Amino acid sequence: LFANILSRLPAIFNSFLTMFTDWGVWTAVAVVSLVATVVIIGFIVFVTNSERRIPIQYSKRVIGRKMYGGQNTNLPLKLNMSGVMPIIFASSIVSLPATIFTLLGYSKSTEGFIGTLLTTLETTSPLYIVIYIALIIAFSYFYILISFDPVEVSNNLKKNGGTVLGIRPGAPTAAYIKRILNRITLIGAIFLSVVAGLPLIINA
Repeated sequence: LFANILSRLPAIFNSFLTMFTDWGVWTAVAVVSLVATVVIIGFIVFVTNSERRIPIQYSKRVIGRKMYGGQNTNLPLKLNMSGVMPIIFASSIVSLPATIFTLLGYSKSTEGFIGTLLTTLETTSPLYIVIYIALIIAFSYFYILISFDPVEVSNNLKKNGGTVLGIRPGAPTAAYIKRILNRITLIGAIFLSVVAGLPLIINA
């Protein structure tokens, strides 16, 4: 991904330079594009660093002659815990049929079902965009499901004498963490859908 981005930079800079030197409508377009780029980068950094902090309180324990625990801390849950993985998965799967048929020698001009399918799965097709965004949301939940276990977190808290303020240890804590996780995962999935889907919508 990083190599792909770097390989496009010279062409992008050259395009911006050409628009700036035209001193017309394209100069205004270039300025708006640069401002939009800075705003989008700032928005992405803000959301990526955002987290939902669950307040945790540890009970006091006496071990030997020393007292441990008794402090308040928090359990940070990243808003976009899955990163860009859902975008990578969704992009790979939605483009897989078109890639296979293209390698087999078919094209959009092919008559019948395959030609229609390849036309439908173009990146400018509304169906392609809808499937792409739906897969991003689905993979956001799938990635969290396999990478974060609320029951394990709840058991670790209970083992170390930690409790979520106002929530009983054990299963209620796991259910509470899972409920919060589902909410912030939805927000993160919508964020990824906007970042990945908006360029496709504008292009279409």
